[in-house]
Amino acid sequence: MRPLPKVRPGEIKALDFDEIIDVRSPAEFIEDYIPGALNLPVLSDSERAQVGTVYNTASPFEARRLGAGLVSANIACHLSGDLSGKDKDFRPLIYCWRGGERSTALATVLSAVGWQPHLLDGGYKAYRTFVRQSLVSVLEGAPPFRVIAGLTGSGKTWLLKQLDQLGVQVIDLEAIAGHRGSALGQEPCQNQPTQKRFENLLFERLSGLDLTKPIYVESESSRIGCLQIPDRLWSQMKAAPVIEISVPRQARTNYLLNTYPHFTDNSGLLLERLEPIRRLQSKELFAQWEDFITREDYVSFVDSILEHHYDPAYRRSRKKTYMQAQAELGMDGITTADLDGVARDIIKLEPSASTGCEAVN
Repeated sequence: MRPLPKVRPGEIKALDFDEIIDVRSPAEFIEDYIPGALNLPVLSDSERAQVGTVYNTASPFEARRLGAGLVSANIACHLSGDLSGKDKDFRPLIYCWRGGERSTALATVLSAVGWQPHLLDGGYKAYRTFVRQSLVSVLEGAPPFRVIAGLTGSGKTWLLKQLDQLGVQVIDLEAIAGHRGSALGQEPCQNQPTQKRFENLLFERLSGLDLTKPIYVESESSRIGCLQIPDRLWSQMKAAPVIEISVPRQARTNYLLNTYPHFTDNSGLLLERLEPIRRLQSKELFAQWEDFITREDYVSFVDSILEHHYDPAYRRSRKKTYMQAQAELGMDGITTADLDGVARDIIKLEPSASTGCEAVN
């Protein structure tokens, strides 16, 4: 049998494989994986633990014998399952943790079938090193970031979506992080990705952009939920031109009530998520918030928490974190028409042959 061909992490996209197969256990896969990969584990989580126990308590030989049987049975299941419909020209990339026995086992069987499997040289570990180094390299090139800033509830995330629809490059860090970036920002029924996964998704997004053209991001703190924005990106965001969006508090209150229905539908969840804020406010004010929520007076609650917590916190953070605004744009409300108008005004701030407008710099 001919040697199995190996691929370096930086070659994956260019080689356009029919499938990327991750043979690691489900627990390893959940932590992070190559974008688009299919998890076909050759050992389950419990089987992997079982083999490790035998290795440590009996002998490496007994562990290999046990593992071989388990791996063979799992590969047989994959051949009759996910791989059963593949044609004779099937050309997958296969990887495990370090490009060792697990990926080689599946690739050897697929090669014997007549398919054209390739191995990822160094496995996921090499891919992770590639992403980490590439992310640093991309950011060292100082892509032209632009920061959309504004008080909580100003529709910044929606504005990014509007810019994206108009063909402008954006990175929605909160969407990648699975969190809206505040004490109440955890998405319902959704866990945040791991830090590794967050960085890999961020690199994937950056690698698909033209790094010579403006890239718009929302103003954030250095952490989004439990995830840390990579230091180099954070430094560039703080040094980037800022466009400040101004919206009346009443409009922001209405917007937030429409955006966070899971709280108005579940007062218990809202009170639970408020607990970390309790120590930051007076007992009297927090008791008033609890009273608003108990009486389902959510308009008064949101207006008050904006006035007394979010707006002061934003102003303090804004002053010490980001540059002075290079442009200030206002909206009376947060509707599709309002956002479209502001998005087009933002685009006009950039130099272009078509508009000849003054640049934000």
